[in-house]
Amino acid sequence: MIVQRSFALPSYAVFAAMLGIAGLPIYIHAPKFFVDTYGVSLSALGMALFFLRLLDFVQDPFLGKLAESTRKYRVVPIWTAGLVMALGMFGLFAVQAPISPVLWFCLTLSAIFSGFSFLSIRFYAQGISSFGELGQLRLARWRETGSLLGICLAAMAPTLLLVFSENVFLLYAALFSGLIVVALMLMQQHWTTSPSLVPKTFSGSILTDPVVRQLLVLAVLNTAPVAVSSTLFLFFVESRLLTPDMAGPLLILFFLTAAISAPIWTFYASRLGARRILLVAMVSSIVSFAYAFSLEAGQVYKFAVICVTSGATLGADLAILPAIFARRLSSTGAPAEIGFGLWNFASKLSLAISAVIVLPVLEFFGFQPGHNNSDTGLFALSFGYAILPCALKLLAIWRLLRLQLGD
Repeated sequence: MIVQRSFALPSYAVFAAMLGIAGLPIYIHAPKFFVDTYGVSLSALGMALFFLRLLDFVQDPFLGKLAESTRKYRVVPIWTAGLVMALGMFGLFAVQAPISPVLWFCLTLSAIFSGFSFLSIRFYAQGISSFGELGQLRLARWRETGSLLGICLAAMAPTLLLVFSENVFLLYAALFSGLIVVALMLMQQHWTTSPSLVPKTFSGSILTDPVVRQLLVLAVLNTAPVAVSSTLFLFFVESRLLTPDMAGPLLILFFLTAAISAPIWTFYASRLGARRILLVAMVSSIVSFAYAFSLEAGQVYKFAVICVTSGATLGADLAILPAIFARRLSSTGAPAEIGFGLWNFASKLSLAISAVIVLPVLEFFGFQPGHNNSDTGLFALSFGYAILPCALKLLAIWRLLRLQLGD
């Protein structure tokens, strides 16, 4: 029996906000933090992020199986993963690297990513258990809005926390640890020991389902533009627009627009069809990023418009696609934890590719963060931030049009 409890939705939103803080913002803040603090090269960070993603490739399917097998222990594995993630965040930003900065970067991020992956898998699988196939878009309005609000808080945190302390990332890590405790306590009663409560039985491998395979490929292609643009966002504002002081407000604008737009996208998706609404958002994303390629130094207001439009399309990406995948898992009766272990695996593949290719290629063309750059270096930065995501998004659109959703 599927239990849909409206009072549980705010708890899901807060938990999603906590995960949001530990997800995408890490790719924005951590590389620049280590460049500024330790002088680590972009190539070294790119290779480090690539090998961290390789770790995820190995462990995410395993974490999916672990999440399924440890349901009987209810909240114990949940609190354990939360503690691991808190320690990793504290070590990353609040502890002076006791060993090689690159190695410390890898160790602390591996703790954050492992805890994040396990909690994400259990969290999304629990959403299927509690809300069923037909409740996924409704749940996504709360869950993805909460996630995006968490991303907004993380984006604005370095700017806001500067009012209270010069060591903003120490305070950032401490507040995040507190939020983990709050989020885990709010979700305390919502973890079930039973597997996803779906009416159908399932046998065989999840990957035998053709739609699941197509959705996993789409996850790789559609995450890639976000991975590339997020990695280069701060560098683009600092070196292309030459307005580093505006990076914080622009990030806030970007993610706040995404948070506001997410429930709107899911509302229309439930009425007009998920594929149709997602296509509208993806085409809009291409238009906004193509315009960003023409920007020059000082054109902050034009870039703010791009942040609004691209942020709105991000809201659709983050809200609709996971809901589609969850509905498919629910309809087939596939083990949700294993399914979302593979979903995490697919999503992070594009993050690995962007990290190992984009940053070293920028350095190859002469781009140096925080320095006066040649026209070639700036062109490479603009191309990487604006044109490359457009090309990747076109591939995602092609995959979505071929997707056999049965709609």
